[in-house]
Amino acid sequence: MNEGDQAPNFYLFDHTGTRRSLYAFLSDGPVVLFFYPIANSPICSAEACHFRDLASEFAAVHAQRVGISTDTVDRQAHFAQQRAFDYPLLSDEHGAVAEQFGVKRGIRRARAKQTQRHRRRNKRPGLFARLVPTKRKTFVIDVDGTVLKVVSSELRGSIHANQALWYLQTQYPTLRR
Repeated sequence: MNEGDQAPNFYLFDHTGTRRSLYAFLSDGPVVLFFYPIANSPICSAEACHFRDLASEFAAVHAQRVGISTDTVDRQAHFAQQRAFDYPLLSDEHGAVAEQFGVKRGIRRARAKQTQRHRRRNKRPGLFARLVPTKRKTFVIDVDGTVLKVVSSELRGSIHANQALWYLQTQYPTLRR
């Protein structure tokens, strides 16, 4: 998913077990949708807490923060309760939404004995993809579903909230005129 693309609508359960959709979030203003690999890992915790700590700044630009990972609803609930998040964490347990947004880690082809009669290749996730199923990426999405900004950094979680907020404070108002 790149800047200028139309974000696909989706339905996922949040950490409270409520079914949520992207377009329902967009009806209340722009959405900052951030994908993180694993709840409670050090970088993911720092990233998610930074989004929490900037709540008033995001509210000032009328933007909603929404986190997504492939963790289960129960794991998301534990993460949200432990860190006192004031925004929804969505469970994309099977990675379908991550795949739509292009953040799901690839599947590698396992080496298989090939013959002329038998050219089957087994597809299975590589070790890294099993341990860290999604890439860390943030999408700023306008109310019409257009992706306005994409932030990508695997190791610097705090820049996701900072860059999304900077974009909404400096660039987004000029788009609305």
